[in-house]
Amino acid sequence: MSFEILTQSLGLLLVPSVLMAILFGSIYGLFIGALPGLTATMSTALLVPITFYMEPLPAIALIVSSTAMAISAGDIPGTLLRIPGTPASAAYTDESYQMTLHGQASKALSLGFFFSALGGLFGATVVLVTGPLLARVSLNFSSFEFFWLALLGLLTCALVSGSNVVRGFVSLLLGLLIATVGLDITTGSPRFTFGEIELMGGVSFIPVMIGMFAFSEILRGFTTNRLGQGAMPKIGKIVPFQGVFGLLRKYPFSMIRGASLGTAVGALPGVGGDLAAWIAYGMSRRFSKTPEKYGTGHPEGLVEATSSNNAGLSSAWIPALVFGIPGDAVTAIAVGVLFMKGVAPGPRLFVENPTMPTAIILTFFVSNLLLFPLGYVAIKVARHVLSIPRSVIVPIILICCFLGSYAVNNTLFGVWIMLIAGIVGYLMERNGFPIAPVILGLVLGPVLERNFIMSMQIANGNLMGFFERPIACGFGIVVCGILLFVFTKSIRGWLTGDSARRREKLLALAKESAKDRAIDV
Repeated sequence: MSFEILTQSLGLLLVPSVLMAILFGSIYGLFIGALPGLTATMSTALLVPITFYMEPLPAIALIVSSTAMAISAGDIPGTLLRIPGTPASAAYTDESYQMTLHGQASKALSLGFFFSALGGLFGATVVLVTGPLLARVSLNFSSFEFFWLALLGLLTCALVSGSNVVRGFVSLLLGLLIATVGLDITTGSPRFTFGEIELMGGVSFIPVMIGMFAFSEILRGFTTNRLGQGAMPKIGKIVPFQGVFGLLRKYPFSMIRGASLGTAVGALPGVGGDLAAWIAYGMSRRFSKTPEKYGTGHPEGLVEATSSNNAGLSSAWIPALVFGIPGDAVTAIAVGVLFMKGVAPGPRLFVENPTMPTAIILTFFVSNLLLFPLGYVAIKVARHVLSIPRSVIVPIILICCFLGSYAVNNTLFGVWIMLIAGIVGYLMERNGFPIAPVILGLVLGPVLERNFIMSMQIANGNLMGFFERPIACGFGIVVCGILLFVFTKSIRGWLTGDSARRREKLLALAKESAKDRAIDV
């Protein structure tokens, strides 16, 4: 990257509108992340209506800063109430809560913000260095490569979304089905519109996003009464950033390993950063010299897991900016916002307008640097933030849901879509079906279909044309390998389960036979 591009990008970043967007997004993300049950993805979805009236860079800066802060602030309810604020913080909630019970709440909160900021800066640096390089390579990509990339993103998302792979694929197929609603790409004929003119343009992902992440959360809150619940333990005196430098000296390798792992996992299309925290915490325990201390309030695992949080969040933008493929649900929202603003993410963006993606990447540095001062304030007022009653929060969220859905096309149709999506999302999560694959399927479905049709036209209907180009062949082998692995694993699990069921049946018959003989005697 040339010094000139970097200077011009800094000029775009250091303007009042962008800096105010970053500050507002950080404060908003801090507030949302600190509330139990309100996820970073939901907070991002609620910001979309505001971005309608903003320029592209301030709009993305708002999303970036709010997400970075919400992910870190999610540690607050997890540490104090044992209620994870975000899916990423759920990986180490028990560990941080044990520190609170041992009178180390201040230390647990401090290391959460401190190492999240360091991890985010590490991930942003990797994006800044590798983004333009990957963009130059991907300029040689054709529809074949982009088809395999989109398919890879969808598959990896389905594989890591929850413990049940089959349910992840079902959610993914639901998202792809919704993406087919509208006009056919080749013929222009209506598909699955059922005579509704509103559906001719397809189902907008914004009301679906708001419904599945925000409105469904309200429904879960009403049915389980979990938002804002819980009695806060005695946490003692709060001293922000207490002992963090000592932990950095004691566990420097854990911080580097967690940030590196978060960056690598977050860069995978469709995976995102939430999974990185789970892997990092498990890896820390596996390679620790004192694994028996984990689960008792040991900070080593927290250092590694929190370092991976924002690192994965930053690197999730690598596939989003370079290939136009969202790295997670948050970047899916951001990619949609960029498209609405007339900015198409992809390799040509780095060539035709390199200052824009560079300025977006630089917002990560500013957002993560704000974690230090705002994190200081958050640690000081943590107990007061948690005392906000649910009766105040829920009406505000409901208003934002209705306004955001209505503002898409200025019709009530978007509101109905949001309500239906919210009910579907609530039922899905209640039955163990992940939501993220639905959103990514809705976003990537048109990309997958468009590149598949273009590739088939180029190859004259020959499916082997997808393997003729070297890079496309490599991507195709990876995708086919993943599918083969999942299929064989499922067959093996089915056979093993079937054998176990037969053994249980034979054992039950043997017990019944022994019981009958005993009765005869």
